[in-house]
Amino acid sequence: MKQYELREQMNSITEPPGKTWFWELAAGVIDADRCIQCGTCVAVCPSNSIGVNEETNLPELIKMCTGCSQCWSYCPRGGLRYEATWPPSTPETDVPIPEENLVTRPDPGDAYWKITGGDPGAGLGRVLEAYAVRAARRPDGAQDGGAVSALLCGLLDAGAIDGALVSKPSDDPNEPWKGVATIATTAAEVRAAAGSFYNQTMALAELDLSTYALPPKPRIATVGTPCEVQGLAAMQLRKWPTGAHRVDAVVLTVALLCTKSFDYEKLIVDELERRRVVDMERVSKIDVIRGRLIVEYADGAIAVDEPIKEFHGAALKGCDECADFLGRSADISVGSVGSSDGWTSLLVRSDRGREAVERARGSLDIRHLDDPQALLRLDAFDRRTAVEALERNFDPDGSFFIDFASHVKNYTGSYRAPVFLRH
Repeated sequence: MKQYELREQMNSITEPPGKTWFWELAAGVIDADRCIQCGTCVAVCPSNSIGVNEETNLPELIKMCTGCSQCWSYCPRGGLRYEATWPPSTPETDVPIPEENLVTRPDPGDAYWKITGGDPGAGLGRVLEAYAVRAARRPDGAQDGGAVSALLCGLLDAGAIDGALVSKPSDDPNEPWKGVATIATTAAEVRAAAGSFYNQTMALAELDLSTYALPPKPRIATVGTPCEVQGLAAMQLRKWPTGAHRVDAVVLTVALLCTKSFDYEKLIVDELERRRVVDMERVSKIDVIRGRLIVEYADGAIAVDEPIKEFHGAALKGCDECADFLGRSADISVGSVGSSDGWTSLLVRSDRGREAVERARGSLDIRHLDDPQALLRLDAFDRRTAVEALERNFDPDGSFFIDFASHVKNYTGSYRAPVFLRH
């Protein structure tokens, strides 16, 4: 990479030990087409040296890199061992959750683990409560049961949060159905952002709250994909001065159950508009449910109903490496899998999550989770995909966790230690 070569030629001064530079992250993740566009590297940079390229939506260096190593250490596709952000599993979540065990406590003494086995990665992860929920008053355009919008509105009305990091539709008329990150500070703004977008938004980069009218010590709920929650959880567990980005302001994390996200241009423009001639201005909903991508027009007509595997070429390649479909690092995990049509599966994973559901209970219809086994089946599939991707991409010997030193050397020509080692 040009910047790396330039640094080698700069002068004869010996580099201080233990440094990792942004261009090493770029070589190993961004240029290698493994970036999942979570925004962690932007949010964790203490010198605000990393920004977002407006054309590619990828991280880029906007001023001098200090070599602090944090962009690499906290990146879910770089040095972050994201399983280390998972709390220990609730026992016996590999079987349907009986009513008497809906509220349980994990063993905090569980040791570290590997994705391929060990209690903290078992079953549904840590689950204090499991429900099927829907909004008591479902907002227009809401996905599934509209539970996330109802939860956020309930928390805003109760004064429990000052804003929520969500995705809203792009203001650019040339970008139909493109989500962009924003901080919603009113229930009306939350409802306007209802529904799902299937592109990543570099969401954590939006935690620079300086452009929003918020109190001096804001309380923010964050809704995002599991990888976004992984990076955020790591930053909150291993505190680091994060420049302009208020990681400390996040008081609640909601993970959207996710097997993959997509490149906007490849999915919306290439696959839908060009190949399938979908009139995106007429689209009222895009959904991935029961293994199929469904695009619906406002008049109820179905424009697309195809297996999601037909769109695999539009997915972000780095998503294949993720084994966290269930969002185990979050306070709450939500998604359509495991619940009937019109309802949302909701897994409460922490005391913060439980308190949030209690505060918003008046905005929700709540009943028992329909099919926990459906969640387990898709999680098992997601793990197999991750194992295959990592073996295919990195490990000629066939073991799941690659040797970290070899991994970094292959991409950057040097070895640097991260905060959480993969092993």
